[in-house]
Amino acid sequence: MKSWEQAFKDGLVSGSIASMASTAVLTMRGVREADTPYGPTNATSQWVYGEQAAYHDEPSLSHTVIGYGIHHASVTLWAVLYEKWFSEHADRMDLAGFGKAVAGGAATAAMACFVDYRMTPRRLRPGFEKRVSRVSLFMTYASFGAGLLVRGMVKAAASVPRNSSGFQPARHAGAPEHAAPRTGSATYDR
Repeated sequence: MKSWEQAFKDGLVSGSIASMASTAVLTMRGVREADTPYGPTNATSQWVYGEQAAYHDEPSLSHTVIGYGIHHASVTLWAVLYEKWFSEHADRMDLAGFGKAVAGGAATAAMACFVDYRMTPRRLRPGFEKRVSRVSLFMTYASFGAGLLVRGMVKAAASVPRNSSGFQPARHAGAPEHAAPRTGSATYDR
């Protein structure tokens, strides 16, 4: 298991990815359901400005930037916990590790949703629910969970040596084993 220091460092990266992924979904769903790409992100600024902030439709420093900052910080907190508990699975490039990493990302996103909407006082909730549907909330938390995996998967992919997959290019029929595969012009035997 990672140290808390390493989980924090990795969580800054995976949290940024997950925050951007979930904000992208909120933006798209805001356009579709609330006629504003900024509304769902602005809604989180209710932490500072109260419930009326959830209905602010225009981009602004006081609503959009603060709303995104709160969302980003919250996602990063959850990302640090994901990195501590689950990311060692994503850091390996094998099927079992990938499955556990996906389960860990889903569990972290589900836990975040539960805490956000069942354990948090109304004013400190994300506020997204005031601007988008439950389906959109599911999509947002799913993209957050998926975003948590990216850092580990990139690290795992970068650590795999080239041509270690065992893949060998196809040889032309009848060519001796030591011959190089055919490349170049498209000529076909008739």
